[in-house]
Amino acid sequence: MKRIVKLIIVVLGLLASAAPLPAQRRGKPEPGIPIPPRTRLAIDRALKHLASTQNPNGSWTDKVGRKVHYYYIGTENEHIGVTALAGIAFLANGSLPDSGPYAKNIRKALDFILQNTLENGFISAHDSRMYSHAFATLFLAEIYGMTRDPEVREKLKKAVRLIIQSQNKEGGWRYLPGAHDSDMSITVCQVMALRAARNHGIQVPKETIDRAIDYVKKSFRPGPAGEGAFTYQIEDGYTRYQSRVSFALTACGVAALYGAGEYDAEESRAGLDYLELNPPPASSAADHFDYFYGHYYAVQAFFQAGGSRWSSWYDRMQTELLSLQEAAGNWRDQVGKNYATAMAAIILQIPYQYLPITER
Repeated sequence: MKRIVKLIIVVLGLLASAAPLPAQRRGKPEPGIPIPPRTRLAIDRALKHLASTQNPNGSWTDKVGRKVHYYYIGTENEHIGVTALAGIAFLANGSLPDSGPYAKNIRKALDFILQNTLENGFISAHDSRMYSHAFATLFLAEIYGMTRDPEVREKLKKAVRLIIQSQNKEGGWRYLPGAHDSDMSITVCQVMALRAARNHGIQVPKETIDRAIDYVKKSFRPGPAGEGAFTYQIEDGYTRYQSRVSFALTACGVAALYGAGEYDAEESRAGLDYLELNPPPASSAADHFDYFYGHYYAVQAFFQAGGSRWSSWYDRMQTELLSLQEAAGNWRDQVGKNYATAMAAIILQIPYQYLPITER
Protein backbone atom coordinates (compact mmCIF):
# COMPACT_ATOMS: atom_id res chain seq x y z
CA MET A 1 0.00 0.00 0.00
CA LYS A 2 2.81 2.43 0.91
CA ARG A 3 4.50 1.69 -2.42
CA ILE A 4 1.27 2.54 -4.30
CA VAL A 5 0.92 5.86 -2.44
CA LYS A 6 4.53 6.75 -3.21
CA LEU A 7 4.01 5.88 -6.87
CA ILE A 8 0.91 8.13 -7.02
CA ILE A 9 2.86 11.01 -5.46
CA VAL A 10 5.69 10.58 -7.99
CA VAL A 11 3.26 10.52 -10.94
CA LEU A 12 1.43 13.61 -9.70
CA GLY A 13 4.74 15.39 -9.27
CA LEU A 14 5.77 14.55 -12.82
CA LEU A 15 2.43 15.75 -14.17
CA ALA A 16 2.72 19.00 -12.24
CA SER A 17 6.22 19.65 -13.53
CA ALA A 18 5.07 18.99 -17.09
CA ALA A 19 2.03 21.26 -16.87
CA PRO A 20 2.33 24.55 -18.81
CA LEU A 21 2.90 27.67 -16.77
CA PRO A 22 0.01 30.13 -16.61
CA ALA A 23 0.21 33.06 -19.01
CA GLN A 24 1.40 35.53 -16.41
CA ARG A 25 4.43 33.37 -15.59
CA ARG A 26 5.62 32.66 -19.10
CA GLY A 27 7.19 35.99 -19.89
CA LYS A 28 8.46 34.78 -23.24
CA PRO A 29 8.77 37.19 -26.14
CA GLU A 30 6.81 36.20 -29.22
CA PRO A 31 8.96 33.78 -31.27
CA GLY A 32 11.10 35.75 -33.70
CA ILE A 33 10.25 39.07 -32.02
CA PRO A 34 12.81 39.56 -29.27
CA ILE A 35 12.69 42.95 -27.60
CA PRO A 36 16.01 44.72 -28.26
CA PRO A 37 18.01 46.15 -25.33
CA ARG A 38 17.24 49.74 -26.37
CA THR A 39 13.51 49.02 -26.21
CA ARG A 40 13.84 47.27 -22.85
CA LEU A 41 15.66 50.34 -21.58
CA ALA A 42 12.85 52.58 -22.86
CA ILE A 43 10.30 50.38 -21.08
CA ASP A 44 12.30 50.50 -17.85
CA ARG A 45 12.53 54.29 -18.00
CA ALA A 46 8.80 54.55 -18.65
CA LEU A 47 7.84 52.35 -15.71
CA LYS A 48 10.20 54.20 -13.36
CA HIS A 49 8.62 57.46 -14.48
CA LEU A 50 5.12 56.13 -13.77
CA ALA A 51 6.21 54.87 -10.35
CA SER A 52 7.54 58.34 -9.54
CA THR A 53 4.29 60.11 -10.47
CA GLN A 54 1.83 57.88 -8.59
CA ASN A 55 -0.22 59.74 -5.98
CA PRO A 56 -0.14 58.65 -2.31
CA ASN A 57 -3.68 57.22 -2.62
CA GLY A 58 -2.60 54.97 -5.52
CA SER A 59 -4.05 57.03 -8.37
CA TRP A 60 -2.42 58.91 -11.22
CA THR A 61 -3.42 62.41 -12.22
CA ASP A 62 -4.27 63.42 -15.77
CA LYS A 63 -7.02 65.28 -17.57
CA VAL A 64 -10.46 63.84 -16.79
CA GLY A 65 -12.79 64.98 -19.54
CA ARG A 66 -14.10 64.30 -23.01
CA LYS A 67 -13.26 64.85 -26.62
CA VAL A 68 -14.80 67.80 -28.41
CA HIS A 69 -14.29 67.45 -32.15
CA TYR A 70 -10.52 67.01 -32.45
CA TYR A 71 -9.61 68.19 -28.97
CA TYR A 72 -9.74 66.71 -25.49
CA ILE A 73 -11.29 69.01 -22.89
CA GLY A 74 -11.13 68.35 -19.15
CA THR A 75 -9.71 69.07 -15.71
CA GLU A 76 -6.59 67.67 -14.06
CA ASN A 77 -7.63 65.19 -11.39
CA GLU A 78 -7.22 61.66 -10.06
CA HIS A 79 -7.98 59.55 -13.11
CA ILE A 80 -9.64 56.13 -12.88
CA GLY A 81 -8.78 55.12 -16.45
CA VAL A 82 -5.16 56.26 -16.31
CA THR A 83 -4.70 54.55 -12.95
CA ALA A 84 -5.97 51.29 -14.43
CA LEU A 85 -3.73 51.62 -17.51
CA ALA A 86 -0.67 52.41 -15.39
CA GLY A 87 -1.43 49.33 -13.30
CA ILE A 88 -1.74 47.24 -16.47
CA ALA A 89 1.62 48.60 -17.67
CA PHE A 90 3.24 47.23 -14.49
CA LEU A 91 1.41 43.90 -14.83
CA ALA A 92 2.67 43.68 -18.41
CA ASN A 93 6.22 43.77 -17.02
CA GLY A 94 5.61 40.73 -14.81
CA SER A 95 4.91 42.33 -11.44
CA LEU A 96 1.89 41.29 -9.36
CA PRO A 97 0.21 42.93 -6.36
CA ASP A 98 2.36 40.80 -4.03
CA SER A 99 5.55 40.27 -6.04
CA GLY A 100 7.91 41.99 -8.44
CA PRO A 101 9.61 45.39 -8.43
CA TYR A 102 6.31 47.24 -8.94
CA ALA A 103 4.15 45.20 -6.54
CA LYS A 104 3.59 48.19 -4.24
CA ASN A 105 2.49 50.39 -7.14
CA ILE A 106 0.04 47.77 -8.40
CA ARG A 107 -1.41 47.17 -4.94
CA LYS A 108 -1.97 50.89 -4.35
CA ALA A 109 -3.58 51.27 -7.79
CA LEU A 110 -5.81 48.27 -7.08
CA ASP A 111 -6.90 49.73 -3.75
CA PHE A 112 -7.83 53.01 -5.47
CA ILE A 113 -9.91 51.17 -8.10
CA LEU A 114 -11.67 49.01 -5.52
CA GLN A 115 -12.48 52.02 -3.34
CA ASN A 116 -14.10 53.77 -6.31
CA THR A 117 -16.28 50.86 -7.38
CA LEU A 118 -19.83 51.93 -6.59
CA GLU A 119 -22.49 49.56 -5.31
CA ASN A 120 -24.07 49.32 -8.78
CA GLY A 121 -20.68 48.29 -10.22
CA PHE A 122 -19.81 51.59 -11.91
CA ILE A 123 -16.12 52.40 -11.39
CA SER A 124 -15.91 56.18 -11.49
CA ALA A 125 -14.33 59.20 -9.85
CA HIS A 126 -14.54 62.91 -10.66
CA ASP A 127 -17.24 62.30 -13.29
CA SER A 128 -15.21 59.80 -15.30
CA ARG A 129 -17.21 57.79 -17.81
CA MET A 130 -17.44 54.42 -19.52
CA TYR A 131 -13.94 54.61 -21.04
CA SER A 132 -12.44 54.65 -17.56
CA HIS A 133 -14.91 52.06 -16.27
CA ALA A 134 -13.87 49.63 -18.99
CA PHE A 135 -10.14 50.10 -18.41
CA ALA A 136 -10.69 49.64 -14.67
CA THR A 137 -12.73 46.49 -15.31
CA LEU A 138 -9.97 45.18 -17.56
CA PHE A 139 -7.42 45.89 -14.83
CA LEU A 140 -9.51 44.01 -12.26
CA ALA A 141 -9.93 41.10 -14.67
CA GLU A 142 -6.19 40.84 -15.28
CA ILE A 143 -5.51 41.04 -11.53
CA TYR A 144 -8.12 38.39 -10.81
CA GLY A 145 -6.73 36.13 -13.53
CA MET A 146 -3.31 36.31 -11.91
CA THR A 147 -4.25 36.20 -8.22
CA ARG A 148 -7.78 34.76 -7.80
CA ASP A 149 -8.34 37.37 -5.09
CA PRO A 150 -11.96 36.97 -3.81
CA GLU A 151 -12.41 40.70 -3.13
CA VAL A 152 -11.31 41.51 -6.68
CA ARG A 153 -13.72 38.87 -8.01
CA GLU A 154 -16.65 40.45 -6.16
CA LYS A 155 -15.97 43.94 -7.54
CA LEU A 156 -15.18 42.55 -10.99
CA LYS A 157 -18.52 40.76 -11.18
CA LYS A 158 -20.33 43.99 -10.32
CA ALA A 159 -18.35 45.94 -12.93
CA VAL A 160 -19.07 43.32 -15.59
CA ARG A 161 -22.76 43.30 -14.70
CA LEU A 162 -22.90 47.05 -15.22
CA ILE A 163 -21.34 46.70 -18.69
CA ILE A 164 -23.84 43.99 -19.64
CA GLN A 165 -26.79 46.01 -18.39
CA SER A 166 -25.54 49.15 -20.16
CA GLN A 167 -25.46 47.59 -23.62
CA ASN A 168 -28.11 49.41 -25.66
CA LYS A 169 -30.44 48.38 -28.46
CA GLU A 170 -27.73 49.01 -31.09
CA GLY A 171 -25.53 46.40 -29.42
CA GLY A 172 -22.86 48.89 -28.38
CA TRP A 173 -22.05 51.35 -25.61
CA ARG A 174 -21.69 55.11 -25.17
CA TYR A 175 -20.27 57.55 -22.63
CA LEU A 176 -22.56 56.70 -19.70
CA PRO A 177 -24.69 53.74 -18.62
CA GLY A 178 -28.18 54.02 -20.08
CA ALA A 179 -27.21 55.92 -23.25
CA HIS A 180 -29.32 55.10 -26.31
CA ASP A 181 -26.62 55.47 -28.96
CA SER A 182 -23.20 53.85 -29.36
CA ASP A 183 -19.76 54.52 -30.76
CA MET A 184 -16.88 52.30 -31.76
CA SER A 185 -14.22 53.79 -29.49
CA ILE A 186 -16.24 53.09 -26.34
CA THR A 187 -17.64 49.77 -27.51
CA VAL A 188 -14.21 48.21 -28.01
CA CYS A 189 -13.25 49.06 -24.40
CA GLN A 190 -16.26 47.18 -23.08
CA VAL A 191 -15.69 44.18 -25.37
CA MET A 192 -12.07 43.80 -24.25
CA ALA A 193 -13.07 44.10 -20.59
CA LEU A 194 -15.77 41.45 -21.05
CA ARG A 195 -13.36 39.17 -22.87
CA ALA A 196 -10.81 39.39 -20.06
CA ALA A 197 -13.46 38.72 -17.43
CA ARG A 198 -14.93 35.79 -19.34
CA ASN A 199 -11.46 34.30 -19.79
CA HIS A 200 -11.20 34.07 -16.01
CA GLY A 201 -14.55 32.49 -15.29
CA ILE A 202 -16.82 35.52 -14.90
CA GLN A 203 -20.13 34.84 -16.62
CA VAL A 204 -20.84 36.91 -19.72
CA PRO A 205 -24.00 36.07 -21.71
CA LYS A 206 -23.38 34.87 -25.25
CA GLU A 207 -26.13 37.22 -26.39
CA THR A 208 -24.13 40.21 -25.15
CA ILE A 209 -21.10 39.22 -27.24
CA ASP A 210 -23.21 38.35 -30.29
CA ARG A 211 -24.94 41.73 -30.23
CA ALA A 212 -21.59 43.50 -29.85
CA ILE A 213 -20.17 41.60 -32.84
CA ASP A 214 -23.19 42.58 -34.90
CA TYR A 215 -22.74 46.24 -33.96
CA VAL A 216 -19.04 46.21 -34.86
CA LYS A 217 -19.67 44.53 -38.22
CA LYS A 218 -22.38 47.05 -39.05
CA SER A 219 -19.77 49.76 -38.44
CA PHE A 220 -17.52 48.39 -41.19
CA ARG A 221 -17.22 50.33 -44.45
CA PRO A 222 -15.67 48.40 -47.35
CA GLY A 223 -12.96 50.15 -49.35
CA PRO A 224 -12.73 50.49 -53.15
CA ALA A 225 -9.51 48.50 -53.35
CA GLY A 226 -10.45 45.81 -50.87
CA GLU A 227 -9.19 47.64 -47.79
CA GLY A 228 -11.91 48.83 -45.42
CA ALA A 229 -12.29 50.94 -42.33
CA PHE A 230 -14.62 51.18 -39.34
CA THR A 231 -16.86 54.13 -38.59
CA TYR A 232 -17.33 56.13 -35.40
CA GLN A 233 -21.08 55.43 -35.31
CA ILE A 234 -23.39 53.35 -37.44
CA GLU A 235 -25.47 56.39 -38.33
CA ASP A 236 -24.77 60.07 -37.94
CA GLY A 237 -27.49 61.73 -35.89
CA TYR A 238 -27.88 64.58 -38.37
CA THR A 239 -27.40 63.21 -41.86
CA ARG A 240 -28.41 59.60 -41.13
CA TYR A 241 -25.38 58.41 -43.06
CA GLN A 242 -22.40 56.48 -41.74
CA SER A 243 -20.02 58.75 -39.87
CA ARG A 244 -16.28 59.31 -40.16
CA VAL A 245 -13.60 56.63 -40.32
CA SER A 246 -10.05 56.79 -38.97
CA PHE A 247 -6.99 54.75 -38.07
CA ALA A 248 -7.97 54.68 -34.39
CA LEU A 249 -11.57 53.63 -35.07
CA THR A 250 -10.44 50.89 -37.44
CA ALA A 251 -7.95 49.62 -34.87
CA CYS A 252 -10.85 49.53 -32.40
CA GLY A 253 -13.03 47.59 -34.83
CA VAL A 254 -10.43 44.93 -35.60
CA ALA A 255 -9.42 44.55 -31.95
CA ALA A 256 -13.07 44.26 -30.92
CA LEU A 257 -13.68 41.45 -33.41
CA TYR A 258 -10.58 39.58 -32.28
CA GLY A 259 -11.56 40.18 -28.67
CA ALA A 260 -14.98 38.67 -29.36
CA GLY A 261 -13.42 35.58 -30.95
CA GLU A 262 -14.00 36.58 -34.60
CA TYR A 263 -10.53 35.59 -35.78
CA ASP A 264 -11.39 34.90 -39.43
CA ALA A 265 -13.77 37.77 -40.14
CA GLU A 266 -13.30 39.43 -43.52
CA GLU A 267 -13.77 42.79 -41.80
CA SER A 268 -10.68 42.11 -39.68
CA ARG A 269 -8.47 41.28 -42.66
CA ALA A 270 -9.61 44.37 -44.56
CA GLY A 271 -9.19 46.48 -41.44
CA LEU A 272 -5.58 45.36 -41.05
CA ASP A 273 -4.94 46.42 -44.65
CA TYR A 274 -6.35 49.86 -43.85
CA LEU A 275 -4.18 50.18 -40.73
CA GLU A 276 -1.02 49.35 -42.66
CA LEU A 277 -1.86 51.91 -45.34
CA ASN A 278 -3.03 54.73 -43.05
CA PRO A 279 -0.84 55.00 -39.94
CA PRO A 280 -1.02 58.37 -38.17
CA PRO A 281 2.15 60.48 -38.38
CA ALA A 282 4.35 60.35 -35.30
CA SER A 283 4.29 64.14 -35.27
CA SER A 284 0.60 63.99 -34.29
CA ALA A 285 1.19 62.15 -31.01
CA ALA A 286 1.66 65.04 -28.58
CA ASP A 287 -1.03 67.29 -30.02
CA HIS A 288 -3.86 64.77 -30.31
CA PHE A 289 -5.81 62.49 -27.98
CA ASP A 290 -6.17 59.41 -30.19
CA TYR A 291 -2.61 58.59 -31.33
CA PHE A 292 -1.79 56.33 -28.37
CA TYR A 293 -5.38 55.11 -28.10
CA GLY A 294 -5.32 53.98 -31.72
CA HIS A 295 -1.95 52.29 -31.45
CA TYR A 296 -2.97 50.57 -28.20
CA TYR A 297 -5.65 48.68 -30.13
CA ALA A 298 -3.68 48.37 -33.35
CA VAL A 299 -0.82 46.53 -31.66
CA GLN A 300 -3.31 44.10 -30.11
CA ALA A 301 -4.90 43.52 -33.51
CA PHE A 302 -1.58 42.82 -35.22
CA PHE A 303 -0.44 40.60 -32.35
CA GLN A 304 -3.57 38.49 -32.78
CA ALA A 305 -3.00 38.38 -36.55
CA GLY A 306 0.54 37.11 -35.97
CA GLY A 307 3.09 36.25 -38.65
CA SER A 308 5.01 38.80 -40.67
CA ARG A 309 2.29 41.38 -40.22
CA TRP A 310 2.85 41.36 -36.47
CA SER A 311 6.65 41.37 -36.65
CA SER A 312 6.71 44.23 -39.15
CA TRP A 313 4.21 46.28 -37.15
CA TYR A 314 5.97 45.81 -33.84
CA ASP A 315 9.33 46.72 -35.35
CA ARG A 316 7.78 49.87 -36.75
CA MET A 317 6.21 50.78 -33.41
CA GLN A 318 9.47 50.32 -31.51
CA THR A 319 11.26 52.76 -33.76
CA GLU A 320 8.45 55.30 -33.69
CA LEU A 321 7.76 55.24 -29.96
CA LEU A 322 11.42 55.38 -29.00
CA SER A 323 11.81 58.48 -31.15
CA LEU A 324 8.97 60.15 -29.22
CA GLN A 325 10.08 59.28 -25.68
CA GLU A 326 11.16 62.31 -23.68
CA ALA A 327 14.25 62.67 -21.51
CA ALA A 328 12.34 61.91 -18.28
CA GLY A 329 11.16 58.58 -19.70
CA ASN A 330 7.62 59.72 -20.49
CA TRP A 331 5.47 60.33 -23.54
CA ARG A 332 2.74 62.98 -23.80
CA ASP A 333 -0.55 63.78 -25.52
CA GLN A 334 -3.66 65.90 -24.86
CA VAL A 335 -4.88 63.65 -22.04
CA GLY A 336 -1.56 63.84 -20.22
CA LYS A 337 1.90 62.42 -19.65
CA ASN A 338 0.82 59.53 -17.43
CA TYR A 339 -1.83 58.34 -19.89
CA ALA A 340 0.52 58.48 -22.88
CA THR A 341 3.34 56.82 -20.94
CA ALA A 342 1.14 53.98 -19.71
CA MET A 343 -0.19 53.36 -23.21
CA ALA A 344 3.28 53.38 -24.79
CA ALA A 345 4.62 51.03 -22.11
CA ILE A 346 1.79 48.55 -22.70
CA ILE A 347 2.30 48.67 -26.46
CA LEU A 348 6.03 47.98 -26.20
CA GLN A 349 5.54 45.12 -23.71
CA ILE A 350 2.99 43.11 -25.69
CA PRO A 351 5.63 40.50 -26.71
CA TYR A 352 6.25 39.61 -23.06
CA GLN A 353 2.78 38.02 -22.96
CA TYR A 354 2.47 38.49 -19.21
CA LEU A 355 -1.09 39.80 -19.65
CA PRO A 356 -3.68 37.01 -20.00
CA ILE A 357 -5.54 39.14 -22.55
CA THR A 358 -2.64 38.74 -24.99
CA GLU A 359 -3.34 35.02 -25.30
CA ARG A 360 -4.50 33.97 -28.74
